[in-house]
Amino acid sequence: MSAAAEPDERGVTRRTPAGETAVETIHREMTVFARRARASAGRMHPELSLVSYTLLGHLEESGGCRATDLAAHYALDKSTVSRQVSALERAGLVERRTDPGDHRVQVLHLTAAGRRILARVTESRRAAFHERLAGWPEDDLERFAGYLTRYNAWYGRDEDGT
Repeated sequence: MSAAAEPDERGVTRRTPAGETAVETIHREMTVFARRARASAGRMHPELSLVSYTLLGHLEESGGCRATDLAAHYALDKSTVSRQVSALERAGLVERRTDPGDHRVQVLHLTAAGRRILARVTESRRAAFHERLAGWPEDDLERFAGYLTRYNAWYGRDEDGT
């Protein structure tokens, strides 16, 4: 590690000008990615937001969960999740069921319609990724996947890095 890249007394790494430029490029490109993802979600099912698609995916993966669990998992405000869940219920994509272990708790589950829409969107997204990444060498794909995994693993760590 060069002297310019060593952490200071607060543990903050000072970047070289090239490193700062790279961070700015990453920021700009991730913003473009997020905008495209939101626009794509709107085209696939206009009455559902990208957040709704994400919630449907989590419900499928988890086999169902409480709305408060969704809020905690995605670090969203409970009222935001409540609005999204209400929209999903009105669209017939999720339903509430009483938790067999605690009859006071309502667990959200995908309906058959929710599963169909999620499967269609997932397939469409996979096709778009395959098309966009078709010319990439396998080594680049593996590195990119590793970098995204590493970047996303940081989310949720405490200020002290744990």
